This record gives sequence, structure tokens and C-alpha cells, in this order.
Amino acid sequence: MSLVQQFHKAVLKTGSRTITAAAQKCWASSSPNGYNFELNDTQKEFQQLARKFAREEIIPVAAEHDRTGKYPTEIIKKAHSLGLMNGHIPEKLGGMGFGVFDGCLIAEELAYGCTGVMTAIEGSGLGQTPVLVAGTDEQKKKYLGRLLEEPLVAAYAVTEPGAGSDVNGVKTRAEKKGDEWILNGQKMWITNGGVANWYFVLARTNPDPKAPASKAFTGFIVEREWQGVTPGRKELNMGQRASDTRGITFEDVRIPKENVLIGEGAGFKIAMATFDTTRPPVGAGATGLAQRCLDEASKYAIERKAFGVPICQHQAVAFILADMAVGVETSRLAWMKAAWEVDHGIRNTLSASIAKCHAADVANKCATDAVQVFGGNGFNSDYPVEKLMRDAKIYQIYEGTSQIQRLIISRVIIDQAKQQA
Repeated sequence: MSLVQQFHKAVLKTGSRTITAAAQKCWASSSPNGYNFELNDTQKEFQQLARKFAREEIIPVAAEHDRTGKYPTEIIKKAHSLGLMNGHIPEKLGGMGFGVFDGCLIAEELAYGCTGVMTAIEGSGLGQTPVLVAGTDEQKKKYLGRLLEEPLVAAYAVTEPGAGSDVNGVKTRAEKKGDEWILNGQKMWITNGGVANWYFVLARTNPDPKAPASKAFTGFIVEREWQGVTPGRKELNMGQRASDTRGITFEDVRIPKENVLIGEGAGFKIAMATFDTTRPPVGAGATGLAQRCLDEASKYAIERKAFGVPICQHQAVAFILADMAVGVETSRLAWMKAAWEVDHGIRNTLSASIAKCHAADVANKCATDAVQVFGGNGFNSDYPVEKLMRDAKIYQIYEGTSQIQRLIISRVIIDQAKQQA
């Protein structure tokens, strides 16, 4: 019996022309392809593990890492031992073979504890993704395999002092000499820059300034210990201070030909393909921060009294909490859709940019609203929302600014409109 026949039978059985409870039950049980983000048992297990880890291992020390800027080495080691890192590495290499959706579940929970710590972990995933999407079996075994063996991290080195969103402005160069490439240049704002074991580096290999981006750049795997690789000082950032952010100088670094990804001229394509995979986790991280803001503001609004009653009973405050909840839920749905699409082989450029852009804006609004609910206390570093507000801002900047996301979104919808005209 077809789904339609089952549906009509359920309606007729109850003597109603409306969609009755019986028909709804039939529809729900017979439609496995509908929108459904119900987690499986493994996903629930890792979500709970990450949630417990964030509350017991991250939150108690987050303020101290924020104050000192100390890299969370011990947290990284514990996360590595529990399988909360590198889950995306394929099973054939010894990893768990998690999808992007699975990784986002973990990222959101870790970000709830501290987005600086989450960025330290997720920044390694960003650095690994070019190797995952474009590496040979030998490259994956060598460079991803070592991250499974030890609590090491990778880094994604594309941004430069004069080239952030404008990737075509990258000036770091690599020149081919025999079986090697000689790398020279400087990168900036590199997450895990001073602690990474190896980097994905994008460099210009076509000297022609008029060469299109699709042919001008090449992607390389560069090891931290190679001669000529020099990380700069740790940057003193406004927020997410547990993350290690530095500039890196490359001076006559010799790169063997086997460390080229795909081939000469393929770097820009690899870098852009990476973002479709890594922007959903960034959206998930922003969602985790927004959820933390909502939880902290809600608890405070119940405890704090004004005019004789808890401030949550004042409509002005209650509506702030309601708007925060709307933002959190829609951000979560956005990253879920973007992650689900890429895991199912669907091009997710549009949904990934929407998820990243929306969640970043929501995180910043929720952080501002949380400080407002706390009032004067929210402006004080003794309370957590002050840190959350500082941590939130970078979500509108890194991995493509909110303006770049809107540019991508607008181009897609305009192209779609032209096709329909």
C-alpha cells in the first residue's frame, strides 16, 4: 500500500476529511525522508560527553585562560584522549569517520564552555580539511595519522597582513626549483600558529599578476620544524584569548614536491572547498556561545530582583530572553541544515554562509542582550557575560566576515533569479 493510500485510509477510518491524529501518525511513521534531525545513539553519546567535558573541564578554568592567554594544553590532551578531537579523520586511517554534522554537535557543546578553547580545537580541524578534501592517501596517512597518535594540532595559513577576505591579494610566493618549492612570505592571524605541528599554506605560484585566482595559487603542507618557519609573538586579542593566534614568517622554506596538494594551481579551489565544510562548525560554535548567553541571562533574571519581583517577571526582560531563544534555535537549525547537506554530498555553499552569518550575528546580539540583563554586573569581569561579549565579536570576522557571507549569499540568489527569468 502506498503512502498516499495509507494516509487516505487513516482519514477515512476516523470519518474526517481533516488531517486527524491517526493520519498524522501514519504520515510521520511512513516518511523517513522528511526534515528530521533526531540524533542517533552515538551522536547523543558524544553530545553528552562533550557537554559534560565543557562543564567539568572547560568552564572552571575558562576565566583563567582568558586572563592569562595561556594555551589550553591540558584541556587539549584530555579532549584528545576522550575522542573529542579529530573525529572527522576516516576510519581507514584509524579515525572515527564522523561527518560534519557529528563534529558540529561536539563543537557547539565545547563552545558553550569557552569559544577560545573550542577555536583552538576547531582551528586544527580547519587546518586538516584541505588534506581531507585534496590529499593523497600518503599525505593523509602521514599528516592526519600523527594527529591521532598524539595530541597535536594543525593550522590553516592563508590570511596575510594585506590579504584577509581578498584571497586574491595573497603575496606569499613559492618558486619551483627542481623537485622542491622555495616558500617566502608572511601570514597573519593564524589560529594555532605557534603550537601547530604543520600548516596548510596557500601561496602564489604563478608570477603573472593577471593570472586568475583559480590558477594562480598552490596549496602546500608545511611542517613547523622545517628551517625558515618562524612563528611571531602571540597576539593579544580582545576575546577568545585561549586560542593561539600569531603571524608566521616563511624564509626560503624548502618544500618537497610530495607536499603539494593536488598540483600546481589548485590551491584556491582547495581553500574555497574547505570553507563549505568548516563554516557549519563555526556556526555551531557561535550557537554554543549564544546558548550560554541565554542560560546565564535566564538564571540571573530569576535570581535578581527589582521593584520587589524577579526581573524575569518584567516584560522588558522577558522579551529579551524570548528573542535570544528565537536566535539560538534558528542558528542551530541553520548549522544543522548546512552540515547535513555537505554530509550528503549536496553543495552547501549557500546554507553554509547563511549558517555562519546568522549564527555570528545572533551570538553577538545574545551576548549584548545578556550583558544588558545583568546590568552593571554584566560590565564587570567577575561575571561571565563580559567575556562572552568579547568572545562573540570574532565570529563576525574570521572564516569570512559577515559582509563576505552576505556577498556569497547575494550572488547565489541573484544567479538563481537569472536562471528562473
